[in-house]
Amino acid sequence: MASGSDRNPIIIGGLPSQVPDFDPEETQEWLDSLDAAVDERGRERARYLMLRLIERAREKRVAVPEMRSSDYVNTIATKDEPFFPGNEEIERKVLNATRWNAAVMVSRAQRPGIGVGGHIATFASSASLYDVGFNHFFRGKDEGDGGDQIFFQGHASPGVYARAFLLDRLSEAQLDAFRQEKSKAPNGLSSYPHPRLMPDFWEFPTVSMGLGPLGAIYQARMNRYMEARGIADTSKSHVWAYLGDGEMDEPESLGQLSIAAREGLDNLTFVVNCNLQRLDGPVRGNGKIMQELESQFRGAGWNVIKLVWDRSWDPLLAQDRDGILVNKLNSTPDGQFQTYATETGAYIREHFFGDDQRLRAMVENMTDDQILHLGRGGHDHKKIYAAYAAAKAHKGQPTVILAQTVKGWTLGPNFEGRNATHQMKKLTVDDLKGFRDRLHLPIPDKDLEDGLPPYYHPGRNSEEIQYMHDRRKGLGGYVPTRVVRAEPLKLPDDKAYAGAKKGSGQQKIATTMAFVRVLKDLMRDKEIGKRFVPIAPDEYRTFGMDAFFPSAKIYNPLGQQYESVDRELLLAYKESPTGQMLHDGITEAGCTASLIAAGSAYATHGEPLIPVYVFYSMFGFQRTGDQFWQMADQLARGFVLGATAGRTTLTGEGLQHADGHSQLLASTNPACVSYDPAYGYEIAHIVKDGLRRMYGENAEDIFYYLTVYNEPIQHPAEPSDVDVEGILKGLHRIKAGEKGEHAARILASGVAVPWAVEAQQILADEWNVKADVWSATSWNELRRDAVEIEEHNLLHPEEEQRVPYVTQKLQGAEGPTIAVSDWMRAVPDQIARWVPGTYQSLGADGFGFADTRGAARRFFHIDAQSIVLGVLTELAKEGKVDRSLLKQAIDRYQLLDVTAAEAGEAGGDA
Repeated sequence: MASGSDRNPIIIGGLPSQVPDFDPEETQEWLDSLDAAVDERGRERARYLMLRLIERAREKRVAVPEMRSSDYVNTIATKDEPFFPGNEEIERKVLNATRWNAAVMVSRAQRPGIGVGGHIATFASSASLYDVGFNHFFRGKDEGDGGDQIFFQGHASPGVYARAFLLDRLSEAQLDAFRQEKSKAPNGLSSYPHPRLMPDFWEFPTVSMGLGPLGAIYQARMNRYMEARGIADTSKSHVWAYLGDGEMDEPESLGQLSIAAREGLDNLTFVVNCNLQRLDGPVRGNGKIMQELESQFRGAGWNVIKLVWDRSWDPLLAQDRDGILVNKLNSTPDGQFQTYATETGAYIREHFFGDDQRLRAMVENMTDDQILHLGRGGHDHKKIYAAYAAAKAHKGQPTVILAQTVKGWTLGPNFEGRNATHQMKKLTVDDLKGFRDRLHLPIPDKDLEDGLPPYYHPGRNSEEIQYMHDRRKGLGGYVPTRVVRAEPLKLPDDKAYAGAKKGSGQQKIATTMAFVRVLKDLMRDKEIGKRFVPIAPDEYRTFGMDAFFPSAKIYNPLGQQYESVDRELLLAYKESPTGQMLHDGITEAGCTASLIAAGSAYATHGEPLIPVYVFYSMFGFQRTGDQFWQMADQLARGFVLGATAGRTTLTGEGLQHADGHSQLLASTNPACVSYDPAYGYEIAHIVKDGLRRMYGENAEDIFYYLTVYNEPIQHPAEPSDVDVEGILKGLHRIKAGEKGEHAARILASGVAVPWAVEAQQILADEWNVKADVWSATSWNELRRDAVEIEEHNLLHPEEEQRVPYVTQKLQGAEGPTIAVSDWMRAVPDQIARWVPGTYQSLGADGFGFADTRGAARRFFHIDAQSIVLGVLTELAKEGKVDRSLLKQAIDRYQLLDVTAAEAGEAGGDA
């Protein structure tokens, strides 16, 4: 076969360039030298020498073109393909049974009265790509380690289920419960890879599209991080990510390729199923997606292996001495190749080979049927094996395998290569008969004509099933499998939190710094300190975490090969191959991927890690909210810190930094336990309980979100009668009203608590109102508790009706309730229906802007004086005070004039 490395033309930009050789003897000497370097010193040394030569050529101003793409042929030449160790005949039978059951499962899911759908065509195109992996490469977990981590393409899940059925891992009843998780419980199968829904089966959620490749990169990096720090031996683990060529349009798919190349993640392989088709049309009808992706991956520093054609093309390419066939392959657009996949051999003869006499001559001895079956490389087991083996052997770079397939392969003319394939979910009787015949399955016509099409199993003692079991036994167990081997951690006692409980004395610190102090003490703990994984997107100094640099250091597999510009500072920037801190750069998506990989290490590798991801709160749930759902689905655990929170607290930065809604977004995620603490001692109790719930006995699959602020305030010491239960459940009283004729309650959270305390004093001194101040550490948890209780009461009317926690805490008190925070009103409004008496919320609704904190709070009417007005307004509604007092308060405090407000505390990044 004259493909790949044994072709004569030099390739520039994907096209052959006939550069004359004026001294073939000298050329051969150079080539022999390279061969000798590879043979004697290995590929890594040869690669280094080539890079140095290119570097020197540029120094000498020798024009060296970027060789970003190669001919539209296989990267691995036929002569370089390794021996295929499998039994192709048996593997074909296994694959045919898998193909059938996958398609039948989806078709049966469309039966009358069910109609839940499914996807057939994606797995049909990628079935061989998976089968070679299952039979020869994917390592299981039976050896006690994490095995391989495999990110299955979401739409191919029916094929994974179908294979598990053949191996007796799933029953026929479970296949019939596809996409019926509740109505067919406990047999229900999730539509896509969902670890939360199938926690013993799937490991990694890969839908939404684009998150799979991103997650795979950071999983491979996390494997190296854990090994470098001595936490787990991940040296045998390989990360495989199966992706679609249409999926590569997602920015997350390609956005972090550089980090994989920069850190030399040769434990990572992308397999891109290039069936040339998106959901409803061609990926690049007028172009060539494989060539485009090759350029992008090569440019990012990846090793690229193209798997374009199957073995039936080998004789033709071997004849192609003048490059005319390769030129034709290079110049034919994807849209035309899609058409060839749906046409006859005669059509291909006329339209592909027919416009050049030399091409016609190549196929003159071939029948139309032989031309029709000139196939795509992604369906050829031997060539797939060669690509996978080369990827595993390659060192120093991650590898991408670009494998061309036909969408809907083997499903028949109504499916193969059709633009509508994605929406086609049910096979007709004629489709089924043709499909059965193509797969050579012994299923009678009668079974296809009466009722639902049957599943096919060759028998538990059949040769092919025993072959499947033997292959998996040799590779360390069945995949996918999720196993939790981690033991509960020995957690620190109260001494670790003593500093936070003392308060800040006369010093003013932000809640961000209060949290960082707690974290610093925890990282010193001998039992769990090493398990913390601080993560930040280029903002450690902003968050006051530069104090960690000297001891924890920043992880970099290459260490620090330069003198830091701030090396003379006590808190100098310090990188290390064993560093603890992940400094992922300005990429919230990358940081969140690190968070997920670290937060699920307890299951992936049996070693718990405690990620602590700190970011500007505006750029968390708003920017990467889809990944937090991925985190929930992957059952990952850890702490997420929305720093510089609030709509008016970071006002100097303006609108795009003004977060007044992330707590509301967090409330939509069922796995997210969110808090908005005001003081250090609250943070201490929340963190302690979070560690218990996530890493102690009977650990829960949740993660914690804390919003912390950059405004310095004085933190009181923990009171002797502290209400720990109230802190954790979301509401505790921090200061009772001492004097006044009329009673009221002020509920405040986070940075708003000091405003409430100031308002309390004003109400007592100037308006004869006695107001209690409550810290609402979690509006979301209060609502979650109330909703659960309402549902219980709804379904158990015969039992004594339960009372929500917030109602219990506020029951019996006199006067109205005013709720205030630096969030939009919808955040505290979550609990309104369960608060006894009248209720009014104050909040920062609308866009943020740049100004002083005082002006912004006056504008949104959430400052202390506005709280006073809110209390008086509700008292007036109850007839407790005269309404004329309201205008007096507005005029006295000049509440309509933002310039009348004091500027407030300035600065305080951490």
